[in-house]
Amino acid sequence: MAGPLAGLKVIEFAGIGPGPFCAMLLGDMGADVIRIARPGAEPDARDVTGRNRRLVPVDLRADGAVERVLALVAAADVLIEGYRPGVMEKLGLGPAPCLAANPRLVYGRMTGWGQSGPLAQAAGHDINYIAIAGALHAIGRAGEAPLPPLNYVGDFGGGGMLLAVGLLAALHEARRSGAGQVVDAAMSDGTALLSAFMYGMKAQGQWSNQRGENLLDGGAHFYDTYACADGKYVAIGAIEPQFYRELLARCGVDDPLFDAQMDPARWPLLKLRLGDVFRMKTRDEWCELLEGTDACFAPVLDWDEAPLHPHNAARRAFVTVDGVLQPASAPRFSRTPGDVPVAARAQSMSECHARWGIQSHDEVEASGA
Repeated sequence: MAGPLAGLKVIEFAGIGPGPFCAMLLGDMGADVIRIARPGAEPDARDVTGRNRRLVPVDLRADGAVERVLALVAAADVLIEGYRPGVMEKLGLGPAPCLAANPRLVYGRMTGWGQSGPLAQAAGHDINYIAIAGALHAIGRAGEAPLPPLNYVGDFGGGGMLLAVGLLAALHEARRSGAGQVVDAAMSDGTALLSAFMYGMKAQGQWSNQRGENLLDGGAHFYDTYACADGKYVAIGAIEPQFYRELLARCGVDDPLFDAQMDPARWPLLKLRLGDVFRMKTRDEWCELLEGTDACFAPVLDWDEAPLHPHNAARRAFVTVDGVLQPASAPRFSRTPGDVPVAARAQSMSECHARWGIQSHDEVEASGA
């Protein structure tokens, strides 16, 4: 694999959501990722977050399995696991034996609630983790229930992506100190951190607890989505005064009521007025008029439309791997670009040992080591 992380050896214990996403990010950037999976697991090209892997089915309860995994650990740089606290310890693969086998190892732990705290052993999902961080309360329309933002915020942003940052930070420190460590990444912690900007605005008196009535949550008429004549939608984000003026000018709006852009008391009425304007044209007609200008405009595209958009096509933001359309690797590197992603490939434990230069038990016996 090419990329800035070429040569990095990663062991991932198979899971769902944020752990695989983190491993995907590292693999996209060139890391050699071995996924330890349950017996019978097979590669599936439709598992997009499982790309750039070597899939190794292992029965961790079989005789000698833990020892063979620890041999891999001894040669690895990073380990990623996403089980409940205590599960890896019961398997004999917790931080203590792994760091004993490899003192420079960075041991990444991905959970919803963290390794400690009253909820550490409770089941949960993205919606629960973002709820206790305050983020879920803030998402949705005024007067309506909070709206789950898919599982972007907890699983992928506050979870997998933040774990990747933590792992890379710990790797940087390990190269200086020669010592590895455990990275405890909790989706509830990560979501709270993603909310830093909003907590800052609240401290400045610029954000309230009232959902759907703030600058960036759909409360403002100049930062929202609008239905068009064909039932499709456009997204508007004209916050800065000069961009707001351009939006109004290009939309043919000259009503003096719109002059008080930052008066929250006027936002509900101005939103109704602007909604009437956008319903006068189709989404494509608005694209022709506003796209590429400083009106801070974009069409709201569905999963099928997004890969075809000219900007995404020009930047090759999507690729097809084994017949499966999926996002390309990001971000872009000028000197060490990564390869096009590949679907996971099956490999035996023996092949993985050989790939990482690990002697088999028989070879060790024969050498007299």
